[in-house]
Amino acid sequence: MTPGAADLLLVVDVQVDFLPGGALPVPGGDAVVGPVNALQGKFRHVALTQDWHPADHVSFADTHPGRAPFETVELPYGPQVLWPRHCVQGSAGAAFAPGLATDRASLAVRKGMDPRVDSYSAFLEADRTTRTGLAGALAERGIARVVLCGLATDFCVAWSALDARAAGFDVWVVEDAVRGIDAGGSLAQAWLRMEAAGVRRIGSAAIG
Repeated sequence: MTPGAADLLLVVDVQVDFLPGGALPVPGGDAVVGPVNALQGKFRHVALTQDWHPADHVSFADTHPGRAPFETVELPYGPQVLWPRHCVQGSAGAAFAPGLATDRASLAVRKGMDPRVDSYSAFLEADRTTRTGLAGALAERGIARVVLCGLATDFCVAWSALDARAAGFDVWVVEDAVRGIDAGGSLAQAWLRMEAAGVRRIGSAAIG
């Protein structure tokens, strides 16, 4: 793949709380920083996403008395996994990972800001009706292909990839620039869902 004017690198949630030692660590999450930085130098268009939750967000287990992290509750928009408190707006954990290059990004999307609705995807919130506006912004920039990297493969990366496909983009995931949580087989399931939707895999060495 040789990125051109119609290609965008989407860097998903490479934030302190998702790194080892963070509030919701992705195993090996810090290992994506180097590959992501290298990839940014190959793309004319780069966008970043950032989990940016209010302190009383509905996805936090401690906002549901008697509930524990990783339990599932039923909310008006469907089942919701409860997470440890993470990426609270303005907190150190919500900051981009140390060493992550951000100066090449022309667009940043903060998600999960509605206290009543979670948002894994960069394109569509978990109620599956509220759009972030990213698809329209990319269409206006003439983007046809979205290449994803970041955290975590089986949640925010996968949801973003699937919604990008549904929005009509050609979608690729850079295998060596993502890491997953893999809760109960979620990583393998995510790859299967992405493959079924037409999302393709690529290694960063094949991009240049």
